[in-house]
Amino acid sequence: MCVDSAGCELEACSSSDEVHTLSGSMSAALKPSARELRACSPRQRCCAALERLRSPTAAAGILSFGNVLNYLDRYTVAGKRDNTHTLIDAAAASLFLCVVFICSFMVAAPIFGYLGDRFNRKVILSCGIFFWSAVTLLSSFITKEYYWLFVLSRGLVGIGESSYSSISPTIIGDLFSSNSRTIMLSVFYLAIPLGSGLGYILGSSAKDAAGDWHWALRVSPLLGMIAGMLILLFVPEPKRGSSDQPSSRMKSRTSWVCDMKALGKNRSYVFSSLASAAVSFATGAFGIWIPQYLFRAQVVQKTAVSCTVQPCSSRDSLIFGAMTCVTGLLGVVIGAATTRFCRQKTERADPLVCAVSMLGSAIFICLIFVVAKKSIVGAYICIFIGETLLFLNWAITADILMYVVIPTRRATAVAFQGFTSHLLGDAGSPYLIGLISDALQKSYATSVLWQFLSLGYALMLCPFVIVLGGMFFLATALFYLDDRDKGRVTVSFSLKGPPGQIKVTYITS
Repeated sequence: MCVDSAGCELEACSSSDEVHTLSGSMSAALKPSARELRACSPRQRCCAALERLRSPTAAAGILSFGNVLNYLDRYTVAGKRDNTHTLIDAAAASLFLCVVFICSFMVAAPIFGYLGDRFNRKVILSCGIFFWSAVTLLSSFITKEYYWLFVLSRGLVGIGESSYSSISPTIIGDLFSSNSRTIMLSVFYLAIPLGSGLGYILGSSAKDAAGDWHWALRVSPLLGMIAGMLILLFVPEPKRGSSDQPSSRMKSRTSWVCDMKALGKNRSYVFSSLASAAVSFATGAFGIWIPQYLFRAQVVQKTAVSCTVQPCSSRDSLIFGAMTCVTGLLGVVIGAATTRFCRQKTERADPLVCAVSMLGSAIFICLIFVVAKKSIVGAYICIFIGETLLFLNWAITADILMYVVIPTRRATAVAFQGFTSHLLGDAGSPYLIGLISDALQKSYATSVLWQFLSLGYALMLCPFVIVLGGMFFLATALFYLDDRDKGRVTVSFSLKGPPGQIKVTYITS
C-alpha cells in the first residue's frame, strides 16, 4: 500500500512491503498500522498530485514559458511599425511606446527586487503576470483618439513585467547549481529572442491578417493568465541559497542600504552590469530600426518602392523576427556549451566567453552597413552571425551574477542590473538613433539614398558600444575569482546563555 505524508491511504498502489511517501519510502517495520491509515479526501489527493508535479525542471519550464510571454508582449507593438513614417514620426513613436515602457519597467524593478529578497516570490510573479495581462487586453480596445491612454497602458505593462524579470531568475538560481543552473538559465533566457521574435511576427501578422494590429494584444493576455495559474500551482518557493554550499545559506538578511553598498563594491557585478547595458543598447536600437533600414536598402536597390498606402508590407519585420528567434536560440545554446567546455580550461571562462563573443559580434555588425547597399542577402548573413554572437552572453551574464552575489540579495542585484541595462541601454538608444539620423538627413531630406545612408551612419554607433561592452567583460574577468570567493563566504557563530540561544550571522560579501 502507499500513503502520503499525512498518513492517508492512496488507491492504485502496489501491495509490496515497502511503503512509499512523497518524501521517499520506509521499510515494512515502519509501516503505519491500519488504525493510523484513513481514506484521503479529494482535496488531499489533489494536493499530493500537485506536490509530485512540483519538480525543479517543471518549475524552470513554466518560468521560461512566462518569460516568452513577457517579451512577446513587449515587442508586439514594435512588429506593427509602418514604413510610411518619416524618421521624425518614427522617433516620436519609439519615444512614446518603447521609452515609456522601458522607463516604467526600470523604475519599478528596484522595488520588486527589494520585495523579492524578503517576501514570497511566486506570489509576486503571479500578481505581476495577472496585472500586465489584464492591462494589455484592455489596451487593445483603445482607439487612436485616446493615444495618450495607450501610452499610459504601456507604462503600466512595464511595471507588471518588471516584477517577472527581476524575480524569476532568482528562483531558478535557488533550484539548481553549477552546470545545471547554467543550462536552466540558458533555457530561461532563450525566451528573450524567442519571445521578441514571436512578438515581431505576431504584430506584423495580425496587421496583415485582420487589418488591425490590436488583435495581437489579445493573444498574449490569455496565455499570461494561464502562466500565472501554473506558477501558483506548480512552481515551488525554494529557500534562498538552498542550491549553494551549506556555508552560503543565509539565515538573516541585511538592510537595503547595506545591500546596495555591497553591490557597489562588487566589481564583477558592476562591470558585468555595464556590459549588459551595452548589449541592451544595441538590441534595443536594432529591434526598432533594422527592419526599416533593410527596407530602405531595398528601395535604394530598386527592388522595392516606398509605401504610401496602408497596409504596408511587413515582410522585413517577419524576416527579422524569425531571424531573431533562430539566432537567439543558437546564441544561448552555443554560449552554454562553450562556457561549460571552457570551464575545464579556466575558472574565468564565463566573463572571457562573453568578452570574445561581443568583440566578434561588433565586427559582423559593422559589415552589415558595408554590404547592405549592394546585397540584402549579405546583410542578412551578417545580421545572423552578429546577433548569434551578441545573444551568446545573455544566460552567462545571469550566471555570473548568481556566482558573485549572495543569495539574500540576488533579487535586488537582478533588479538593479536590469535598471542599469535599460537606463544606459534600450531606454534611450532607439530615440537617440532616430535623432542622429534626422540630424544627418536634414541636408538632403528628399533623397532616398541619403535617407538610407543617414540611418546606417546612426546605427554605426551600436558596434562601438558593443566593443565597449566587451571591454567591460574583460574587466569582469580580472575580478571574477575574488568576487566569487567572497560570495561563498559566510561566518556565523552562536552565543549560548540563559534562558535561550542567540545566533549572530556575519556576511562578508
